[in-house]
Amino acid sequence: MSGAALGIEIVFVFFLALFILHRYGDFKKQHRLVIVATLLAWYLCFLIVFILPLDVSTTIYNRCKRAVNSSPLESNNTATGAPRKHECFKPWSYIPDGIMPIFWRVVYWTSQFLTWILLPFMQSYARSGGFSITGKIKTALIENAIYYGTYLLIFGAFLIYVAVNPSINLQWNQLQTIGIAAANTWGLFLLVLLLGYGLVEIPRSHWNGAKRGYLLMKTHFKAAKLMTEKADAEETLEDMMEEVRKVNESIKYNHPLRKCVDTVLKKCPTEYQERMGRNMDDYEDFDDRPNNYPTEKSLVKLHKQVIYAVQRHRRTQVQWRILLEEAFYLEDVAKNETSATHQFVHTFQSQEPESRVAQYFYTPTVEWYWECLLRPWFHRILAVILAMFSIIVVWSECTFFSTSPVLSLFAVFIQLAEKTYNYFYIEMACFLTIFFLSICVYSTVFRIRLFNYYYLASHHQTDAYSLLFSGMLFCRLTPPLCLNFLGLTHMDASISHQNTQATAYTSIMGSMRVLSFIADGFYIYYPMLVVILCIATYFSLGTRCLNLLGFQQFMGDNEMTSDLIDEGKELIRREKRKRQRQEEGENRRREWKERYGNNREESTRNRNIHPDQKESSFIETNANRTASKYTRANGKTERDRIELLQDAEPLDFNADTISEDPLESDSGRYPPGGRYLSMSRSRIFDDV
Repeated sequence: MSGAALGIEIVFVFFLALFILHRYGDFKKQHRLVIVATLLAWYLCFLIVFILPLDVSTTIYNRCKRAVNSSPLESNNTATGAPRKHECFKPWSYIPDGIMPIFWRVVYWTSQFLTWILLPFMQSYARSGGFSITGKIKTALIENAIYYGTYLLIFGAFLIYVAVNPSINLQWNQLQTIGIAAANTWGLFLLVLLLGYGLVEIPRSHWNGAKRGYLLMKTHFKAAKLMTEKADAEETLEDMMEEVRKVNESIKYNHPLRKCVDTVLKKCPTEYQERMGRNMDDYEDFDDRPNNYPTEKSLVKLHKQVIYAVQRHRRTQVQWRILLEEAFYLEDVAKNETSATHQFVHTFQSQEPESRVAQYFYTPTVEWYWECLLRPWFHRILAVILAMFSIIVVWSECTFFSTSPVLSLFAVFIQLAEKTYNYFYIEMACFLTIFFLSICVYSTVFRIRLFNYYYLASHHQTDAYSLLFSGMLFCRLTPPLCLNFLGLTHMDASISHQNTQATAYTSIMGSMRVLSFIADGFYIYYPMLVVILCIATYFSLGTRCLNLLGFQQFMGDNEMTSDLIDEGKELIRREKRKRQRQEEGENRRREWKERYGNNREESTRNRNIHPDQKESSFIETNANRTASKYTRANGKTERDRIELLQDAEPLDFNADTISEDPLESDSGRYPPGGRYLSMSRSRIFDDV
């Protein structure tokens, strides 16, 4: 099994990253380079998290083997045939020597190249509105000039500090350590901010998930906010389409910039493309009015704005449909909680067909017990477990620097397992610890929203800029997250102050003793700020500050929140009535087709009989229709039939006069000149 665990996890993590990226990105519409770069960034970060526990177990085995080989008593006992006092069992996931250092070196420097060089450049490239590759590259270089210049300035400051300090000899390894220290310092600063939010918000979200009334009020609040954003997105799109229409009408097909206009038109929705057309029939000498045409620079700006407006409009439309389904389902849960039959009844049927397995096992009875009885308790139990993990993390973050006595609970767990060489327990403890830390940090990355520039939206609605930005954040947060995990478990020699073999990951990262004020100061005391951040998150100080600044946030004791909840409730009620009317209309049309479908088939067959019989039957039918037309005009049932007939294809336009019924006269389906299907012989030349 040597190296098998490493290969299995490499393949598993790849498909995990691909699955998550498919949920947020759009493989069909987004550029392949954006998908590949984001997938590589996410894959490398997830891979570090999954492989690090194997590195820890391999390091513990190597420490044991080194201790046994260096003990003379053990050697004498082996020579005389006596059994050893401690036997080092090789773990099933043991990775041979020399593999892990190369692996970490490739993964780490690839992720650093992505986050500091490639992904920022691709962000500007994807956001650019240029019409050629050269134009997009030029725009990306100009936008990143300040970005790269800031990094060079910071790195130059570190170089000056090292060069001026006489106690430090500047070497390549130390220069590499300075670069790693600068990157990890910036990553640790973000890590503590995101970790402090996730440690509180994740358990609280599951605890509130058991409160149906709370979830329904929050959904109504989201509906009111999303409707405002949706209306703003529609208005912005209309303005952009008006600008595109003006440009499309001013620039004819013989203009040199016509190709640029066609590129902009391709990014517009289909209905707007059909409405505007291309003006291919008009020819105009553009040399006569050179000052009235837009420039290429203005078209580039318009192209960029159109891409952003279309993406935002599509995203709000999809999110609105998803939010409606969520609100309808929560209302159904509230209604079914008092059901005596213990069967879950939906107000609206799901638009997506369910699989046969789900229909067989997830019956209405099972669904009722899960949604109305078991699910709230599941969320409460999960919230308590996550809260206990959060308390352990906060305690360990404040005490991990204490080595005598060992106060970090994660270090205590690992050292107890190390004494018995229970490698499976070591790997599971390490995996659960770093996995929980990763969930707290990465989930915050998926939740935060920086206005409309960075926003990870599910159901394939995330734009290229946000995907690349998330890849940058992951690559910057993962290395300090792993170092923080090794410090919590005392597997980092710079924290434990023990002369033991370091992990392969720590050997690649290098010793931070070159910059003592960072290793002994910032890395030790800055993680303690997580306590303050957890307290601020628990009392929702950030939410209250945003509310004061005018950004409406969900707060139960706020008047603005109550108004938005009432507004969202009315919006959901209106959409629900609209959906019900649509389903009732579809049901009536379906019943009408089932009830009178045979009559249509018989009338179709009667058209193929003998002409004399057809003419006589036509006269009788026409007389019966004329006689009965005025006796049923005011009946409610017959008006429903007329409404249904408006949507169905008419069988025969054989009326001699215009109907006096307003429903028939206003429908537009029976115009006076539309009697071409059943003209009698005596009136065939009336129009001549």
